[in-house]
Amino acid sequence: MEKHTHSGAISIGPAGWSYRDWIGPVYPAAGKVDELRFIARYFDCIELNSSFYRTPSPRLVRSWADRTADKAGFTFTIKVLQRFTHERSGDADEAKRFIHTFDPLLERAAVGAFLLQFPWSFRNDAAGRDAIEHLGDWFRDLPVAIELRHGSWNRAETFSLLADRGLSFCNIDQPVIGDAIAPTEIVTDPKLGYIRLHGRNRKDWARKDAGRDERYDYLYDENELKEWKERAERVASKTASLYIITNNHFRAQALVNAFQLRHLLSGQMQDMPQSLVASYPVLRDIARVPPSQGMLL
Repeated sequence: MEKHTHSGAISIGPAGWSYRDWIGPVYPAAGKVDELRFIARYFDCIELNSSFYRTPSPRLVRSWADRTADKAGFTFTIKVLQRFTHERSGDADEAKRFIHTFDPLLERAAVGAFLLQFPWSFRNDAAGRDAIEHLGDWFRDLPVAIELRHGSWNRAETFSLLADRGLSFCNIDQPVIGDAIAPTEIVTDPKLGYIRLHGRNRKDWARKDAGRDERYDYLYDENELKEWKERAERVASKTASLYIITNNHFRAQALVNAFQLRHLLSGQMQDMPQSLVASYPVLRDIARVPPSQGMLL
């Protein structure tokens, strides 16, 4: 297969790495494994999502930096604390403290982006635009992607607002229900492109009693991935770097689709855990080493 070329570098990885339901499909059921290093063996980036719920300790961030220091070019994207995006509180000083928490990664140029993910209830109104402006100021001079889920933001004025402040529009895939924003391929920062794939589980996405795993229980099929492959190529042609994050994490489906997307974009066979291929036989055709010959660790 012909290898595809892009003007911008494309990094692909999952959102998070510590999931109990990945034991078996990804991590061994017996024995101890460094899950972060395990994922870093196969991917060149990972989205840190625990930072959305609480600010990690400096010691933990230093540990992440040290444990991936030998992985050349490996980067983290950092999901910003929900206090800023969902609770709409905090101030510039608090944002500065949050940012400095990640100095061990920033010093190694191991931060690809800070992700500000807003909820579906965040609408395109004066208060919403003002919030983006303030946060843009607080995270000034850093690579920042803005995730907006409500369709009211899918307007030229939004893209101009972000472009004027050097902020990247995060293109997402989510169940398109009601006023939810549909798939896009918007570029507002020539330095950074960002794509997040959440899955298309319409049945459970907006169900009030659905748990996290139920909402993100989705495996993209080949045609759906090909659509995003084409969008990603167009975004990459306009940006210096593009991050594609798979967030359909339940039962490691995020890894399955990440490997498939990377194969589609590169045309190359993929190194992957034997256990994942055993759990998802659809991967056999793109696995570099046959499952019977592969090594788990």
